Amino acid sequence: MSERGGALLVVGDVVTDVVARHRGPLAPGTDTAAVIRTLPGGAGANVACWAAYWGCPDVRMLGRVGEDAAVWHERALATAGVRPCLVVDSRAPTGTVICIVDTDAAAERTFLTDSGACLRLAPGDWSDALLDGVARLHLSGYLLFSAPSRALLRVAVAAARARGVPVSLDPASAGFLGELGVDRFVKLTEGVDVLLPSRDEARLLTGLDDPVDAAAELSRRVPLVVAKQGADGALVARSGAVHARLPARSARPRDTTGAGDAFTGAFLAALLAGAGPEDAAVEGCRAGACAVERVGGRPPVREESRG
Repeated sequence: MSERGGALLVVGDVVTDVVARHRGPLAPGTDTAAVIRTLPGGAGANVACWAAYWGCPDVRMLGRVGEDAAVWHERALATAGVRPCLVVDSRAPTGTVICIVDTDAAAERTFLTDSGACLRLAPGDWSDALLDGVARLHLSGYLLFSAPSRALLRVAVAAARARGVPVSLDPASAGFLGELGVDRFVKLTEGVDVLLPSRDEARLLTGLDDPVDAAAELSRRVPLVVAKQGADGALVARSGAVHARLPARSARPRDTTGAGDAFTGAFLAALLAGAGPEDAAVEGCRAGACAVERVGGRPPVREESRG
């Protein structure tokens, strides 16, 4: 089936981000001055919002949230141009991530993650009708980190393959991947057409330190690999070889939270608009540069220009 004109369905995490931006080292046992904001986040939800912001006219988001913040998250997604398909959990709170950002260290961030209701997304939350009109399915790698959501991932991939809908996946977290194990990751992601790892994730999944070698090796397992390299841009690999090395856009970082999600969202939006992988990755680099100049993982409100 042709991708052009179809919808993007994202399945994954919707969480509340508490972003604490401080300058210089943390002071153990006492106070460190910081600017703290509470924002909507989650890797899956961020990807959906950036895809909508980058021009995809029909983006849908399946996730699970607690009763405590369901309305807030639904409104945030709708305002961003995303159709929310959120399951409200009465037994678990919405996931929360504390993002600690050192403004003196290239805005690098550290996450403290309580996945909450995200971990309870399960096959019962899936319906094949979610794929009606969908031209691409994107899965957040956070689905890999609990038994119920792994089961959902397998059901979703099988349903997409049955309909001829291509599937992309972002591994999401090198830390959690280390706990999951490479062999389990490879088995769980059978049927994925596009893999979008970070440099650290690609290294972990292959055991290769050189990012070019790691991307090439991954492309022997997945038809298309787009390896995000942060300030070094991106690599596009197929059939065991890197075919394009794309530079990053210059930016003045304020907060790197969600930069990889921005890349993925813009990349997918460009693919759905008919771009090839290399041109789509250029759009991803543009979005990543836009993201690091903002606080939080989401794009500007739709009325603002993306330039």
